[in-house]
Amino acid sequence: MTARPARPEDEPWRAAGLDPRKLPRHVAIIMDGNGRWAERRNLPRSEGHRAGTEAVRRVIRASAPIGLSALTLYAFSTENWKRPSQEVESLWRLVPEVFERDLPEIREAGVRVRVVGDRGGLPEEVRTAVARAEAETAANTGMVVTFAINYGGRDEIVRAARRLAIEAKAGAIDPTAIDEAALAARLDTAGLPELDLLVRTGGEMRVSNFLLWELAYAEFVSVPVLWPDFTADDLYRALAEYQRRDRRFGGVAT
Repeated sequence: MTARPARPEDEPWRAAGLDPRKLPRHVAIIMDGNGRWAERRNLPRSEGHRAGTEAVRRVIRASAPIGLSALTLYAFSTENWKRPSQEVESLWRLVPEVFERDLPEIREAGVRVRVVGDRGGLPEEVRTAVARAEAETAANTGMVVTFAINYGGRDEIVRAARRLAIEAKAGAIDPTAIDEAALAARLDTAGLPELDLLVRTGGEMRVSNFLLWELAYAEFVSVPVLWPDFTADDLYRALAEYQRRDRRFGGVAT
């Protein structure tokens, strides 16, 4: 798979009515529904998470060629630690396995991997896997795929504020000079384009402590499809819905 700009003969995105000139730069997805997908099939919840990794692969493959700049995927929240220990442990076994499986294809596609969240609480093998993925794709210049692991929006803002406080105490920054740009520069997502679109699968209508700062003016699309069943066509339909929106950023239509 090689990343390239969208072309007229790319029928899947054309069928969805997408205009490649009006694509969002940065799309984030709350990958919801793995557990429900498994339960409906009388399978362990861990099998839902495993099936969900195939949807991750499909979405990355569908996103890179059409020219998205950034894709951020909510993989594990700070609140997910409340889930049964067996489910959490199966997730931590799955993460290194998936990176090992998909990293060669990601490298070849020119995709760059980033990971956001509090790494201090992650198992060592997970920290090793994500660090390797970041290092081996650091020179890639294509789409940036960010995995939010042990991530919470409030936690991210608190950690950014703490960094500012430490710098101010050390005299490295004037507290009166702290503004939105200063805080944004210390968020985990610093350097990524502004978030344009949040997609949530599974039919829910909440943001679940995800990218709270970054969501300020993002469009929100909820789809009923459970994450393991999410396809490239579902992504294209969400992008088409985004393109139908009138984004005014607090202003009025002209």
